[in-house]
Amino acid sequence: MTTREVVGRYKGSAIGLGWSLFHPILLLAVYTFVFSVVFKARWGATGSESRAQFALILFVGLIIHGLFAEVINRSPSLVLANQNYVKKVVFPVELLPIISIGAALFHAAISLGVLLAAFFLISGFVNWTVLWLPVVLFPFLVLITGISWILASLGVFLRDVSQTVGIVTMVMMFMAPVVYPITAVPEQFRPWLLANPITFIIEQARQVVIWGALPNFGGLFIYLAASSSMAWIGYVWFQKTRPGFADVL
Repeated sequence: MTTREVVGRYKGSAIGLGWSLFHPILLLAVYTFVFSVVFKARWGATGSESRAQFALILFVGLIIHGLFAEVINRSPSLVLANQNYVKKVVFPVELLPIISIGAALFHAAISLGVLLAAFFLISGFVNWTVLWLPVVLFPFLVLITGISWILASLGVFLRDVSQTVGIVTMVMMFMAPVVYPITAVPEQFRPWLLANPITFIIEQARQVVIWGALPNFGGLFIYLAASSSMAWIGYVWFQKTRPGFADVL
């Protein structure tokens, strides 16, 4: 079903799955031009990095936020778009968010491949610490799953949720160190950025992919504990509200 989700999204288009490669490259080019050329943003305190290095650092944040936004933005319509599974077939509807996450991971993997290829061309090597990236992403995926269960349920009863979620994910992008370093934010506002669930994962992903350092295992353990609680709450909420899906649909 995940494969069908990925292939079906590009069915009938001339480029097909090529869009999954073209889209992140185009997005990266636009953001790099706007922030490094127009706004002349720099990541390090000395501003000594090249535009190519700035683009790599930026791309990590875009991949993490893109993974989050793709799943969360689709969540409110998951049950609505698969009404036949709710009304006619004995089907574990709670798997729909998992299928959506699988499709989002496919696109994230394509983007990561582009990132690592560009990193190798620029630096001549790839940090071995990139092997820790799945460990960094796992707690994040657990959190996304819990949120997706809640939103998929709410989307059945409150159709305005899908409109609201799109705005929230856009705000979360600019309230996280995606296009700017967290050190550029005044001290009094940094707690707001740290409260954003994608901030810690973006920082840890940059640690292992760009800087070649080990992740913060203690922080990841705490994040996993909080994510597991959210996933449990989301699953319980989804199962409690599930009997009402068929009546509403």
